[in-house]
Formats: sequence, C-alpha cells, structure tokens
Amino acid sequence: MLSDKEKSDLKLRLKKVSGQINGIDKMLDEGRYCIDIIQQILAARAALNKVALVIMESHAKSCVVKAIQDDRAEQSIDELMEVLKQFNK
Repeated sequence: MLSDKEKSDLKLRLKKVSGQINGIDKMLDEGRYCIDIIQQILAARAALNKVALVIMESHAKSCVVKAIQDDRAEQSIDELMEVLKQFNK
C-alpha cells in the first residue's frame, strides 16, 4: 500500500506527465518536427514507467510481503510476475 508521501509524489509526477501530454498535443497542432514530438513522447513514457515502478516496488514491499505471511506467496508472486511481463512489452 502506498504511503501518503508516495501518493503525493506520484500525483505530482502524473501532473507533470499530463503537462507533457498537453505539450505534445500542442506540438502536433504547431506542426513541430516529428523527431522532437517523438522525443517528448519517449520522455512522457519514461515518466509513466517511473510511476509504475514506484507503485510496483510499494506493492512488493507491502502486499506481496503480507501475502507471503498469509501463506499466499505463490498466488501473489504469480500476479506480480504477470504484471512485470506486461510492463516489459
């Protein structure tokens, strides 16, 4: 489970990503150079990946640990691995 500070930090990161997306939209409207647009898309994607990694780390440190303590390790680890597989696509 995410702490209040983690939630606050993630919300700030997501606001920045939202700003990047709006900037990309504006770049398209302005007819900016394709490579510049792609670079901004890559930056936004990297920022979203960072958000996902923070959430996955928190999940592993709290929910997975609790599942192991509750003798549900296999199910929890399988779930986490499935998410990691999707994350790496």
